[in-house]
Amino acid sequence: MRQSLKYAVIERERRFLIERVPDGVVEVQDITDRYIDGTRLRLREIVAGDGAVTRKLGQKVRLAADPSEIACTSIYLDDVERELLKTLPGQPLRKTRHVVERDGVRIAVDELENGTLIAEIDDGDREPRPTPSWLRVIREVSADEAWTDGGLSA
Repeated sequence: MRQSLKYAVIERERRFLIERVPDGVVEVQDITDRYIDGTRLRLREIVAGDGAVTRKLGQKVRLAADPSEIACTSIYLDDVERELLKTLPGQPLRKTRHVVERDGVRIAVDELENGTLIAEIDDGDREPRPTPSWLRVIREVSADEAWTDGGLSA
């Protein structure tokens, strides 16, 4: 059965382990994910710096053999829906997201509970631009399954 992309947003992300959060943070969010066992579903709660809460159920479908291209679909949830879905077995992942805007580039830097920093650059429909020189990269992990959010939650 072919997967419909009618309502999906395509992500073409590059991921990098980095030394530090770069200057230019414009937003900080606390994110709690729950990857539902045996599915491609993720339950997410985002708490913004101003306290606003967003809850959603997402589906991630791979368009390539590796995690380089993903079709993402989201459904926004109310409190009752989220509480019900939280009862499903799943693997948690908690992180703080630092949204960085600098030199016309927007990057999400996820800080894991153990202090590891992962920068994500979503190239969208564009050709990948050079990695910014101000991003202190330890190594690229874009094709490494262990460094996807699903891999980190396992």
